[in-house]
Formats: sequence, C-alpha cells, structure tokens
Amino acid sequence: MSETKGKGEMHGCIVCGKLYQLLVVHDAQGNYIGSKVMSAGGKEVKGANRPLVACEKHSDAEVERAVARVYGKQKPDDD
Repeated sequence: MSETKGKGEMHGCIVCGKLYQLLVVHDAQGNYIGSKVMSAGGKEVKGANRPLVACEKHSDAEVERAVARVYGKQKPDDD
C-alpha cells in the first residue's frame, strides 16, 4: 500500500491572486493526488494536475482562461 502525505500550503487564486489555504496530498513518490481548499470563498481548480485554487466568484470561463494563460492549453486526462 502506498503512503500518502498531506500538508498545508498557501496558494493564490489563479485569476486574481487572493490567498487561500489548501491541504495538498502527494503519494510516496511525490506525485500530486489532490487538494482541498480550507479557506472560505475558494474552490479547487479541477483537471490541472497540480494544486490550483480560484475564488468562488470567478466564472468557469475566467478560470479556464487564466489556467491557459499561465500553463498553456490543458490536455484531457486519460483515465
């Protein structure tokens, strides 16, 4: 059974930069598994394969544009 490790990290909103506290989980090899936003008003940005957060007030389109601007166009997951 692989061991997972979680730690608290501060991340800024991908759109506006407002800070949020996240609980980020990595596997034993250090690969990102998932995260949970612990601060009020934030939401996890799904599908980016990295710990990203956005304010709840930002639309999905705003978040997608910001992710594309910072990290380039995202490839769909092959699950």
